[in-house]
Amino acid sequence: MKICYLIQTHQNAEQIYRLIETIQTSGTDNQIIISHDFTSCNLDTSSLENNGVKILTGKGGRGDFLSVQSYLNAVKWLIDNRVEYDWLIYLSGQDYPIKPISKIESFLSSTDYDGFLEYFPVFSSESHWSIQEGKSRYLFEYRSINFLRKVPSWLKQLFIPIKIINYLQPFFRINLAYEMFGVRRKSLFNQEFICYGGSFFTTLSRKCVEYLHYFCQKHPEVVEYYQKVCVSDESFIQTILLNSRQFNLCDDNKRYFDFSKTQNGRPKVLTINDYDAIMESNAHFARKFDICKDEKILDILDNEISKVAVNR
Repeated sequence: MKICYLIQTHQNAEQIYRLIETIQTSGTDNQIIISHDFTSCNLDTSSLENNGVKILTGKGGRGDFLSVQSYLNAVKWLIDNRVEYDWLIYLSGQDYPIKPISKIESFLSSTDYDGFLEYFPVFSSESHWSIQEGKSRYLFEYRSINFLRKVPSWLKQLFIPIKIINYLQPFFRINLAYEMFGVRRKSLFNQEFICYGGSFFTTLSRKCVEYLHYFCQKHPEVVEYYQKVCVSDESFIQTILLNSRQFNLCDDNKRYFDFSKTQNGRPKVLTINDYDAIMESNAHFARKFDICKDEKILDILDNEISKVAVNR
């Protein structure tokens, strides 16, 4: 069995190299693709490619379609180059395995599921967000508010009270967290094509990945719609795969996050203080880590993972 790891990166080259090394030294047969935004930091591409890593240039974005497009570009590369693989695991450069890679691979080789991803119907009581939040994200056509990107964070706090406008009328939305302005549009969704949401971090079988690719070729109107919503990455894959009704999907993306103290939709940076909670989880990977803030947690994870691997 072969696993492909797609890692979307934009900062902290040292941490990116460490993640790649951990995957390569712990796994048996894998393909690693890095989709990197070189505007934020550089990478030693020749060294990585000499070690079998494929480097694609991607653009990072928050709230827009750029992350999804980078994912689709990597999938197209896999198909165009006829790369053999069984599973595609999507990670960021701030993710890290919390189980031995060999154990993750063994789990995937024996599962009856076609994919592991968080999912829920967005416009229902089952949603992890408020229905108001879901409608604001996916029923409006957005443009970036460029001047806000130059405004200091402390000054943006003064704009927060204007968000009340979103609750007083149905025609437009102001999203300060993602620096966007949206206007109500005709919905893509109905009872036959339901809007689903969930984390962008997924583990998908090859047949799910290829279905996603060919669906996008056949239905450009869906891609075009999602190019203009807010936070497309937290709905695009779920909506396409769930509405196909072809796959046995597990509502568990095998990731550990901590959103208990979230700000603007970002999970907390995990440290040594989070070790027990991380290891008690049923996840395969955790995010997010920052070696500039706490490298010790990764050292301990490496040690624990290697001990588990040896004792298997």
